[in-house]
This record gives sequence, C-alpha cells and structure tokens, in this order.
Amino acid sequence: MASSLAKAAVGDPAGRTFFGHPRGLATLFMTEMWERFSFYGMRALLVLYLTAQVADGGMAMKAATATALYSVYNATVYLLALPGGWFGDRVWGHRKTVAIGGAVIMCGHFLLAVPFDAAFFAGLVLIAAGSGLLKANISTMVGQLYDGPQDARRDGGFTIFYMGINIGAFLAPLTIGTVGQQVDWHLGFAMAGAGMGLGLLQFLMGTKHLSAESDRVPAPLSAAERSTAVRRIAAGAAGAAVFYAALALAGTFTIDWVLWPLSIAGIVLPGLYFARIRRDKDVTPDEHKKMRGYVWFFIAAAIFWMIFDQSGSTMTVFAADSTSSELFGMEFPESWFQSLNPLYVMAFAPVIAAIWVKLASRNPSTTVKFAMGLIGVGVSFGVMMLAMAAASGGERVTPLWLASVYLIQTLAELCLSPVGLSVSTKLAPTKYAGQVMGLWYLAVTAGDCVAALTQLVVGDEAVGSTTYFGSQGALALLAGLAFLVYRRKVIRLMGDVH
Repeated sequence: MASSLAKAAVGDPAGRTFFGHPRGLATLFMTEMWERFSFYGMRALLVLYLTAQVADGGMAMKAATATALYSVYNATVYLLALPGGWFGDRVWGHRKTVAIGGAVIMCGHFLLAVPFDAAFFAGLVLIAAGSGLLKANISTMVGQLYDGPQDARRDGGFTIFYMGINIGAFLAPLTIGTVGQQVDWHLGFAMAGAGMGLGLLQFLMGTKHLSAESDRVPAPLSAAERSTAVRRIAAGAAGAAVFYAALALAGTFTIDWVLWPLSIAGIVLPGLYFARIRRDKDVTPDEHKKMRGYVWFFIAAAIFWMIFDQSGSTMTVFAADSTSSELFGMEFPESWFQSLNPLYVMAFAPVIAAIWVKLASRNPSTTVKFAMGLIGVGVSFGVMMLAMAAASGGERVTPLWLASVYLIQTLAELCLSPVGLSVSTKLAPTKYAGQVMGLWYLAVTAGDCVAALTQLVVGDEAVGSTTYFGSQGALALLAGLAFLVYRRKVIRLMGDVH
C-alpha cells in the first residue's frame, strides 16, 4: 500500500500527488465540482424563475408547466449521457469530449443570463447537451488515472471525486441561489456560467496531468460509419427544425409540443433497449434470465427517481409558496433548501457505509436495500402530504418540514443509488456491459418523464396538493413492499449474483 500511495501521478514528472492519488485527480475533482456548482445553482433557480411573476423578473408560468419543464430538462440531461458516451468512445475521445461539453455548458448558462425567452430556452438545450457530453466521460477519465481495477487507490479516488460533486452541489444554492433570488435572476444564471468557466479553465490547464489514454479515441468510426452518422444526425435535426418551424408559422406552437414528445420518448426508449437485448441471440440464456431480474431493479429505480428528483420542482414550489423562510431568527432564500441533500450526503454517506460493513454477514441483500430506498422515498412524500395539510388556509409552515423530507430522501438515496450502480455491472450481459450502465441512467430519465406527464395531466390545481404527494408516496411505498414480498423471485433470476 505504501508504495502504491507514493507512486508518481500520471503526467507529473515531479511525482506530486493529490492526497496520495494521481495529480490528475485534482484536475477532474475541480472540473466536476465547478460543473456541478453551475448545474445545481441553475437548477435551484429554474422553477422559482419560471413561476415568478413578470413584475418580479420571472416568466409567470403555471406551476404544472414549470415543474414538468424541470422534470423533462432533468430527464434529458441523463438521456443525452448515452450519445455523450458515444462521442467520447467513437468520435473525439474522452478528454476532448469533456472540454467541448464544458464549453457548451458555459455558453448555455450565459444564454440564460440574456433576458429574452428564446435565448433562455436555447440555453437550456445547450446545458443539457453539454452535460450529456461531460457527464458520460469525466468519470471514465478518473478510472484511467489508475493501474487498472486492482489499483488499491481506485475506490478512494472515486470517493474523493464524489465529494467534489457534493461540495459543488452544496455551495451552489447558497451563492447562485442567493444572488438570483435577491439581486437579479439573470445575474445568478451568469454566475453559473462563470462557475463552469472556472471548471473549464482548470481542466484545460491540468490536461498534462491526465492519462494519455484519455486523449485516444477508443473505437474510432470508420469513414463509412462517420458518413452514415452525419447523415442520420443531420436528417434528425432537419426533421425537427422543419416540424417546429411549421408549428411556429401556423401559430400553434406551445411548450407542450416539446414537453409531451420528450416525456413519451424518455419512457419508450428504455423499453426499446430492453427489447433489443432480449432479441439479441448473442446473449446467453443465463444472461437473459439475469436481465429479467434487472427489469425489477430498473422499474423500482424509475419510481424512486420520479419522487426524488422533485426536490427542485414541486418541493421548491412548496418552499416558495407555503414554507417560512426564517429559522431561529435568520431569514434565507428558498433556494437554500437545495443545499440540504448534498450536505446530508456528506454527513451520512460514511455512516451508512460503516453500518453496512459492521453488519457483515447480516448486511441486507441488494433487493432489501432497494425496498428500503423505495419505502423511504414513499414515506418522504407522506411527510410532504402532512406538511401540505399543515399549510392549508395559506399558513406558512416551519422549514423543519422540508428539512425532514430531504433527510428521509437522502437516507433512502444512500440505500438505493450506490447498490443500483453495482447491480447494473453485475447483471449486465457481457456484450452490453457498458451500455447497461447507460441504461441505469435511463431509469432517472424514465422516472422524471413519468413525473412530467403526471404534472401535465393533473394540471396546475392538483400539482403539489395533498392528494398529489400522498398518491405518489403510496405508490412508492407499495412498490417497496412488493419488492420485499417478491424478493426471492428476483434473487432466483439473479442467479449467482448476490
């Protein structure tokens, strides 16, 4: 271990390290921290800005439309991670793809700072596209810093990298949220752009410390494949442009023409992917069996994220409309609530990990942990239902209600999310090992799209009501109990995976 920790970092002839890890980890840590700072800062403001009155500088959207837009946007970020990974693997290489993604994200945030609706929506498109490019490749580059899967520093390196994510997510609402709400919305969005700019600068200055492998295209397209890809992308873009131009010229275009197709696509695409794997004759019978078990985990995860990702939408609306922004005599903007989840993650992740280690042979199975996550997130919306009831009649409730909900959701997340990544790698067919990791992220897309469709269907009056929170909480609770009841069936489908 001592010799491993003292090993010179990739690309650093002086042998300097970052907490005993390759020097390049500092570059990727800071890049990801600033990218998450920009993303979560913008996300903390998004629904608040969309629903704010025009006189207050906002867009005066109905709550149902604003929360659906937020859900679809969040879903699209994860959906675009799949083509983002494809660009890294087959077109630009991971390093160049991350740099391009960072630049696109930065431009997107600065477009949000322009006080015109068209620029704002164009900015959202760029941020989603850039996030897909960056998110799919930067974690791969962390792994490339080490001497293969057996490097003793590898898990610790990913833990440090994960802390960068949560530090950025924690600081963003406290700074960008405050400026956006209390000074100017567009200045807050510009701060997010500046944050991504700092991350991009850090990345470009530190590329010499990264693995040479990150600059290589792992599986470059042949000339014929490149020509086919360009034609398909151009045809798809042209078709979408013509369709939406026709709607605009006819005067019938509304935001619903974007929200509905994207929401439906986010639900249909994972189903098509599962069907493709099922039809593939290269997948062995044992692998098919394991994938039938994996479907259960996918559906459970989609239900979980459907609720969890409403932290920045329906729960933010509740914070703005029904929650007191004062605690122990101190006033604060509603966007600060978005800092609670990363704060709780940093505080409780080591505790939960230590509990699993302490339990040893009595450690709950993957199926039980998934059930715990579902039940936990269901209980959180049960608490939201009570909070909404307490706020009836125009009363503003104590912020401790939301603080409790975020705590319950974080504990549920720590039960489900880490083991979801692990079970995806274990149950994936050999031929689809990398693609099933992308499929795992599509569970977030599917869950967010279901949330968006729900919000569009029930309308402004019902979104955020006691019935709204209670029904979704009950669904997650029942799904968790069903997972417990049928866990032996799922375990049989998992075969030798435990």
